[in-house]
Amino acid sequence: MTELQNTLDGHIARGTAPGIVVADGDRSGSIAITSSGDLSPDAIVRIQSMTKPVVAVAALRLVQDGRLDLDAAVHDWLPELRDRRVLRTPGSPLDDVVAAEGPITVRHLLTNTSGYGMTTTPCPLHDAMVANRTEAGQEAVELGAQDWLDALATLPLMCEPGHGWRYHHSFGILGILLSRLVGRPLEEHLAVDVFEPLGMIDTGFTVPAEKAHRLPAAYRHDDEQGLIEIEPAGAGFYVAPAPFDLSHAELVSTAADYSAFATMLANSGRVGDDTFLSDDMAALLRSDQVPASVKTPDSFFPGFWDGMGWGFGVIVHTEGPRRGRYGWSGGLGTDFYVDANGSFRVVLTQVEMGAQVMGLFADLS
Repeated sequence: MTELQNTLDGHIARGTAPGIVVADGDRSGSIAITSSGDLSPDAIVRIQSMTKPVVAVAALRLVQDGRLDLDAAVHDWLPELRDRRVLRTPGSPLDDVVAAEGPITVRHLLTNTSGYGMTTTPCPLHDAMVANRTEAGQEAVELGAQDWLDALATLPLMCEPGHGWRYHHSFGILGILLSRLVGRPLEEHLAVDVFEPLGMIDTGFTVPAEKAHRLPAAYRHDDEQGLIEIEPAGAGFYVAPAPFDLSHAELVSTAADYSAFATMLANSGRVGDDTFLSDDMAALLRSDQVPASVKTPDSFFPGFWDGMGWGFGVIVHTEGPRRGRYGWSGGLGTDFYVDANGSFRVVLTQVEMGAQVMGLFADLS
């Protein structure tokens, strides 16, 4: 048995997850899939925030085609976000606001610096996001794309666009912007422009009913009960048809599909002899795009910025032995990274992120 298999089996025995799938590959296109426990190698899993790099690539393909500009104001497509108001401080009451100095741009969305995003401490804005169902969590979105955007637009920004880093919501906004730009739901655009060219045959916002048996249950660790089921296998929100427009939502995918996406990134945007993403766009995606002044301790969890930067949809190692590595994770225990030498790893579970899953990721890094 390989060291990797032993590592996975050990985590299964310790109860980290009911099942784990790992895909290893490189820019040559060679992929090896290793699994342990009851997660099938072809399982279609909820990848949650690993959607962000996919949406980033879709946006950059429109930039390279001249249909989108990184510094364009998003209100050109999303008039709901024109004339934003900004909280005087992140913890201010919702009516203690000033006019934004400038518009939100496409670049702000790609770098999580739009002024919208998750709160890290209790505050009136957090309470308002919970109340209008725009607060991010592990659960599936509760509102369709238009209703979600309308609800978000009623709230002030936490910080001036470009001057603060807050996670998550920028990419939901970006998905809606892309759908308006191309004139169709984001899923239809991704299917034609990203998934089909890359051979991602099982990736989408929902699982077709005939493939629902490949959607595993999702779990959460409980201190007293151990692993408890939080989403059913083969049923629930992620089984088609979608209840509403999911252009702001998150994908399901497989180890093979996401490896195809990672192979393209490892090849600096090339797929065989074809340029899928230009060298310039691929370089922007994987390089730190966030100024030091924005990397504040309150922007995310403690230590997040230690030796790290943020590109377009991915975290980037800027220091240390893994310098040049980039990738991202999903809240239900999924992760991927691409190294500077062109190798990559995709890790899939369906267990909510916590100490046990983070320990698995550390052992597989």
